[in-house]
Amino acid sequence: MAGHFDPVPGGGAAVELDEVEISILRSLTLQLAELIGPGEDPAQSDDPLASLFTEGPSEPPSDPALRRLFPDAYGAPEEDGKPGESGTSGKTGKEADELRDYSAEFRRFTENDLRGRKRTDALAVIRTLDGVSDDGSGGGMLKLTPDESQQWLGTLNDLRLTIGTRLEVTDEDEGGELYRLPDSDPRKPMVMAYLWLGALQETLVETLMP
Repeated sequence: MAGHFDPVPGGGAAVELDEVEISILRSLTLQLAELIGPGEDPAQSDDPLASLFTEGPSEPPSDPALRRLFPDAYGAPEEDGKPGESGTSGKTGKEADELRDYSAEFRRFTENDLRGRKRTDALAVIRTLDGVSDDGSGGGMLKLTPDESQQWLGTLNDLRLTIGTRLEVTDEDEGGELYRLPDSDPRKPMVMAYLWLGALQETLVETLMP
């Protein structure tokens, strides 16, 4: 898998994708949309302002990948020990408890909206993939508007965060051990997808830079 984004006149980006690449991207993005889910449905109300203050979850997701996609706004409470105890980051128990409270409050009013936006971006990526003009070989040229490019950028980042979490990738792994996995390693296909998505993301960022 190769492929890289190039700028197009008037803004946006384009990339040549073959049939296999389209299938992989579509499958991964569909799985991402299903993982994100719709979030909690807001309560119905006649008050048009009510939806702005609909409360969502206050606790981080239990799935590690979702915790990467929806991290705590104020530090990582799971690394700060139990409530009332001093955490590994050196914060006192009181400070750690305050961060938990701030994060819970922020999450309560933002996570559902963030889930909705991430899901919307993922579904937009699927639609653009479904709209690729067939060049006779099952693939073709994918052309994105500036707005679609931003949606792709967000979804590519979410895909890499999710796959990286599943692979337990660390900063030290980047560009090192991942490249040296033997073909017999069951992680190899997902690692190749992870690295390929990173290359796509990098070229799309470069394309969108002024």
